[in-house]
Amino acid sequence: MDQKITDLTIASSSIRADIAGFKHTADALDQRLTTVEDQMATLPDQEIELKSLQAKVTDLEDQSRRDNKRLFGIPERKEGSDTKAFLQSLLPDLFGIEFSPPLEFQRAHRIGPPHKAASDKPRPVIACFLRHDQARQVLSAAKIQGPASLDGNEIRVAADFSRLTNEKRKAFLAFQTAAQETRHQIWPCRTSKDVDHLSW
Repeated sequence: MDQKITDLTIASSSIRADIAGFKHTADALDQRLTTVEDQMATLPDQEIELKSLQAKVTDLEDQSRRDNKRLFGIPERKEGSDTKAFLQSLLPDLFGIEFSPPLEFQRAHRIGPPHKAASDKPRPVIACFLRHDQARQVLSAAKIQGPASLDGNEIRVAADFSRLTNEKRKAFLAFQTAAQETRHQIWPCRTSKDVDHLSW
């Protein structure tokens, strides 16, 4: 009889220990769940802050590129070995602008690796203007006059934007094209990036 009581006491103690262990585990899980819930509650605010920071970084990148202009349609190798000198001669004639002081560039070069086939579309030329007002003059003239012509090739000038801004502009262009095809009028809705008060 005493042995049975002893066995029951031991079993009861073991059960109580197991229950205590389960309770401890449950308390720990509850604490972790509370922590996760608290973290999830802050996610919307963190997402808003992240988007805000991303927008600021994108804007700063776009501003840092504002003296860069992309020129499309210039035939390959037309610039020879000195792209800057070529553009210094080409742009005043192309857009009828008299620059004073003379047009200067920090750098100018083709974008991307050389083409393998002569029939490939010419690579864009990117030019970083030394003077901001001259970059603005060229962009303004290109917008007013439209595409220029060089040896029968259509030459276009565009602002140089960050990757995210370009993605947004491409997405809107697709929407704009679809709206025009279905004869839906989207004006005055538009996407734009202001570069010295010129929207592109």
